[in-house]
Amino acid sequence: MRPFESVMARYLADYAAYREQRGYAHKAIYPPLLALDRYLKTHHVSWEQLQQPAFLLHLRATISPHPNTTNRMLSHVRSLFDYLLRRQIVAQNPLNDIPPVPEQYFVPFVFSPEQTDQLLKAACAAIRRNPAHFLLDQGIYLAMMMLARCGMRINEPLWLCRHHYRPDEGSLYIARTKFRKDRLIPIPKALLVDLDNYLAARKACCPDDHNRFLLAGRNAHPLKADGFRRRFHHAVEAIELKQPKRIMGNVTFGSPVPHSLRHSFAINTLKRIKARGISPRHALPVLAAYMGHRKYQYTAAYLKVKDADDLAGLIEFTKSQLDVV
Repeated sequence: MRPFESVMARYLADYAAYREQRGYAHKAIYPPLLALDRYLKTHHVSWEQLQQPAFLLHLRATISPHPNTTNRMLSHVRSLFDYLLRRQIVAQNPLNDIPPVPEQYFVPFVFSPEQTDQLLKAACAAIRRNPAHFLLDQGIYLAMMMLARCGMRINEPLWLCRHHYRPDEGSLYIARTKFRKDRLIPIPKALLVDLDNYLAARKACCPDDHNRFLLAGRNAHPLKADGFRRRFHHAVEAIELKQPKRIMGNVTFGSPVPHSLRHSFAINTLKRIKARGISPRHALPVLAAYMGHRKYQYTAAYLKVKDADDLAGLIEFTKSQLDVV
């Protein structure tokens, strides 16, 4: 890893080591600290400047053009100074009275259940029937089904190994993904049938297949995320849902991306639970465990996002309000 080089180098290294000892992931610690270190070195910031609120206001205004990124950076710097304060290296935290910048709100694209079905049908129709491409295309289609029907993250189906699939139980074991969590989830019967058919076809076509991944890529490798994304966007275009990201005021409405299937799974699941007369909040701990969230409060964020129909109305309302202004 590249060493810190600014006037804060020693303290940044100590703070990073402290955070790692507390159990935080390496990739969550170093990128913001390296960005801060690079900024301080480039602007030749002295130790005295760094403790002045006026400089930190300048830092807040210039470190990133994206408000959300700026606030995340300020949060790391505030935590760093709290650490230095506890070690009595500084007398006070200069960020205590500096508020965050107004953030941009992001509203993800949401597929309705009908649109999800259409997307999967389009992906299935795109499977090439020739032997050179059939298994690869079918694997990509199954990965898309796992995102849509199980709310997985994009890398989770791509890195499943054969032994992670338990056909007798109708379940998948997802090992050490985001937040370093493992989980065992039941899968829908339709996906179970498709997986069994895929594995039977794979055995018939490749009797000497030694690829350890459940959804096999080429040359004993897993499926590639880039190839999956291309096939996803082709399916989106085929059902005429392709649209750009839209920024209206301080709200960004997302375009359809693979992670939209995970959002849609959660939102549509909570909607179905509510339709049964059950409070969606009662289902949050179970849904959080199924989706691999570290805390069920993260899953609760989906309660704030409307379904596809309401989201379309929200976009039109936001646009009309901006036109009035």
